[in-house]
This record gives sequence, structure tokens and C-alpha cells, in this order.
Amino acid sequence: MGKSRTKRFKRPQFSPTGDCQAEAVAAANGTEGVEDDGPAAELLEKLQHPSAEVRECACAGLARLVQQRPALPGLARRDAVRRLGPLLLDPSLAVRETAAGALRNLSACGGFEVCDDMVTKDIMTPLVALLKECSAGLDSNEMSPQEKKDQNRNSIENIANEAMNVLWNICECSSRAVSIFNKEGCLEIVLKFLSRFPTNVDLAISVAYCLQTVTEDNPELLKSFSDPGLHVLESAMLSPVSSMEYILLKTLVAGTIWNLKDIIPSKSQAEIINAILKVLSDVLDLDAGETVIRMQEAEKQRLEAAAETEDVLESASRDALIEDDEMEEIPHKRKVRRKTFVSDLLPSTDRELRETIALLTAQQTALEIIVNMCCTEDPSDDEWEELSSSDESDAFMENSFSECGGQLLSPLCLSHEVHTAFTNYLIPKKIFEKTAFPNSTAVDICSRSPTWKSLIRKMNTIQCRALVCLQSLVSLLDVDHLGGPAALQTLAQHLSQLLFSQPDFAEHVDFLEAISSALRALLQTMASKNISQCMTPNQLMTLCTAGIHSGNTGVRVNVVSILGITGSVLAKEDGTLETLKLEFGLAVLSISTLPPIIPDVHITLET
Repeated sequence: MGKSRTKRFKRPQFSPTGDCQAEAVAAANGTEGVEDDGPAAELLEKLQHPSAEVRECACAGLARLVQQRPALPGLARRDAVRRLGPLLLDPSLAVRETAAGALRNLSACGGFEVCDDMVTKDIMTPLVALLKECSAGLDSNEMSPQEKKDQNRNSIENIANEAMNVLWNICECSSRAVSIFNKEGCLEIVLKFLSRFPTNVDLAISVAYCLQTVTEDNPELLKSFSDPGLHVLESAMLSPVSSMEYILLKTLVAGTIWNLKDIIPSKSQAEIINAILKVLSDVLDLDAGETVIRMQEAEKQRLEAAAETEDVLESASRDALIEDDEMEEIPHKRKVRRKTFVSDLLPSTDRELRETIALLTAQQTALEIIVNMCCTEDPSDDEWEELSSSDESDAFMENSFSECGGQLLSPLCLSHEVHTAFTNYLIPKKIFEKTAFPNSTAVDICSRSPTWKSLIRKMNTIQCRALVCLQSLVSLLDVDHLGGPAALQTLAQHLSQLLFSQPDFAEHVDFLEAISSALRALLQTMASKNISQCMTPNQLMTLCTAGIHSGNTGVRVNVVSILGITGSVLAKEDGTLETLKLEFGLAVLSISTLPPIIPDVHITLET
């Protein structure tokens, strides 16, 4: 039976704000695929207009246009990147910000090819120059009125935030961009931005996303970290602020510090790992479903109160306008529309939604970091060669177990510090809790709100990440640390209930891949310890039938391995020959008619 390889998560490909909602709207309206260079040509021409206001409006228009995927080829043909790039250094701060916003959306919605093309077209030169100017601007001590100084500083920070998102998206997709990041000394700049986390958490989060990306598998950059830089990271991770945005920030910084573990002195390793797991544990402690319910109700109450306030002020405005009409009109005096003024003073309408998304993103990120902790030492491909018989697999696992002091059930081994922290902070228990389906009330609430509907997918993603985490822990921790044989049987029943409570489970590919991975690891561990399995042959065959015909390669690999594991176990029991011949024989026959998945995977059924 084959070994299960722990899945390693990369950072999300795109900015969380680059959802490309306009593309979905275009598809819904039946306009997807319609090519129209008219708006693009007009907007790109206006980028050269002598008026800063016109250039700013053109950038804002492009920021919306690039979210429509059909518009991207036309923008590429018209060299939009080379036209937008110089505006990052425009004399107008407003133009700089909107130009960076347009490039941010382009890099988020365009994918790997667009990001790589942006690097080819030398977007990194003006982008790095802009970041350096922002850094210098935040350090400047210009003598000016405090109000003007604060306004200018806020503009610079907003520009830096947009630029950091562009940098993050590009570095996520292009190794050349990461190399330029290293050579241009961008680390010092972004750490300076991160140090502003007490007053600008949005900028700090953007920096943290970027840092987690560029520090992964980048030994050259690790050499550039100094003690002051590490201190900035530590201060951000240990911030006492407990708002959801800061929870996300601390989680992202924890992931960055984990990437830096190789440069942390050995005497501090245990303390740092303990601090990282404390952050991740606190994140997983929070109930996402209850948070969704509470925050959506808070938004509803706030908007109702705001509407009542606006009605009162509109009534007062009408009375004031009547009085104005009775007075002599003052020449050249501009009247202010009170309604617009009042609306500008109202709180942001998406405040609760933004906070909830921050929490869900933090929980997903925490689970991904834990998975990466479990696969920090990736074996070579040769070491992952699949084994063809149960005897060979058992021998392999016995050898691996002895080599790591009795704490290993897979080719990977958790360090003592991580193993201890996992146990101290009840990480396995908290991951187990996250494998449950999302709160049905929260799902219902989100499904009835267009702005909250996207959170359903985020909650489902958290469940899938938790299942992958479970796979890693079952593969790495010894049976006693997982609660003993009884706990593994309970876990098998839990996974079976999750799987077969959904009649259409085969249609949910991400869920099926995640739960089949967890089942594969669990059944493998139980088989190696001669722990009786709780899934019935009918359940196993239902899973295998659905999985074998899945279009997802990961699902097919998992169910083939599950079939091999179960077949090997049944072959050792009395009275199972007919089951092997009929049920498993038919499954093997079905597999033989499909294209090969992994050439080295074989199933041996001993009779």
C-alpha cells in the first residue's frame, strides 16, 4: 500500500481583494468573452493627459476594467503595463495611488502569465522606486501645519499599501520578481512599513502577506535579516490588540517567522516555536460560525441606526433649505448638498464583513502554516516511491518508527519542540473541531446576503484545510498522542459520517480530495497498528467508485491507495475471499480500464 505524502500549501495566489467580481457579473449577464477595446483605448490615452484629475480618473477606470477577464487581452495588446508603470512616480499622489490600484487589480486578476509579463515589461523598476520614495516620505521631517502633514502621511501610507499588494501578487507568481526583491534591498523598506502596525494595520497586513511569500524557500533573503528586523516581526506577532484584523496580522507574521526558523539561534528555537503555536492556537479557538452570525447582526443593526440618523438629518436639511430660499441669495456662494455630506460621515458599510473575512482568512492561514510545519523537510522524489505490498509498507513504517525515537509514522518527523507545542496547545483537538461542516445558521445567513455569500466558500475552505491538517497529524504523531486506538476508531467514524452525510459528495471535489487524503492516512496508520477499521465494505466501495471516476487526480490516487490498504487488511482475515473477489475485484477491473494515475502505484491483494 502506498504512503501518503503530506500536502504543502503555498500562499494564496492573489490578493484577497482581487476577487474579479466583475468577471462573474459579466458571465451572469452573458457578456463574458465579448471583446471591446473601446474603453481600454480611451482610458489608456487619457493616462497621458496633462490634467492630474483626468489621469486619476483614467487609472480608476482601468482598475475596474482589468477585473473583467475578457478585457485583459486588449489591455495587453495596448501595452497597458508600460503605460501605467510611469504613473507610479507621477507628481500627483492621487494618481500614484490609483495607478498602483489598477496594477494591483491587474496582477490579482491576470494570473501567473500576466504577472510574469509585468516583470518582463520592467514594472519592478518603477514599483521599487515608488516603495523607496514612500519610505523616504514617511521619514521626512518637513515643517508644515500638523493637519497637512497628517494628510500627506496618510496619502503616502495608502500608496504604500497599494504598492505592497502589487509587489506581493507579482512575487507570488514570479521568481524573477523575488530575485529583484532580494537585489534591490526591499526587505528593509517593507519591514519599515510593517513597523507601523500600531497605527496602520491594513498596510501591515499587506506587508505580512508579501513577507510570507518572499521568505519561503529564499535562503539568500534570510541572510539579510538583522536583529532589528526580527524584533519588528516579534513585536507584530506579540501585539496585544485582539481585533480580527490584528489576529490576521499576527497569523501572517507567525508564518513568516516560521519561514525564518533556520536563522533563529538554537537556544531560542523552542521559545519561538511556542510563540508561533500560541498564536495559531488562539486563532483556531475562535468559532467562525458564531462570529459570522454575530457580525452580520451587528451590521444589520448599525445600518438600520444609520438609516434612521440619515432620515432625521435629511428632514433637518429640507427645513434648512426652505429657510435658505427665504433669505437673500449671496452671490458666488457655493451651496453644499447636506445629504452627500452626511453620507460621507457615515461609517463604512462593510466594516463587519471586512472583520469577519479577516478572521476566516486567519483561520485558513493558520491551518496552512500547520500543514507546512508538518512537511518542512520534503523528501526527494525517490524517497516517495510507492510500495507495492503490505509487507514492504509495514517494514518501511517499522524502520521509520525506530529511526525517529518511536515518534514517526511517515517519512517525515516533527521536531521535539513542535511536537511538544502541538500537544501543549491541543492542536490536534482544535483541528478535529474545524473538520466539521460550517455552522448551518451562518451558512443560511450568508446565502441570503449578496455581500456575505462569498463567505460560504471561505468556511468550506477552512473545513478542507482542517482535513488536510488532520492527514498530516495522523501521519506524523504516534497513536498515543492521537488519543489511542479508540480515538482513531472514533475519528474514522467521524470522517465516515462527514463523507456519507452528503449524498452528492462526489460533486464537491475539494472536499472529496481533502477527506479522502485524511481517510487514506488514517486507514494506513490503523492498518500498521492492527487497529480494526470501522468503515463498512459498502461505504468503502461507494467512496472508491466515486473517487476512481473523479476528474481530480488527487482523489483518484487516494482511493486507489485506500483500496490497496483495505484489500491488504482483508486479505489477512478469514472469510473475506468472496468480498475480495467480488467487490475489490470489480474495483480493480474498473481501475485497469482508466488512464494511469501514478505508474508506480500497485495494489496487491493477498489471498
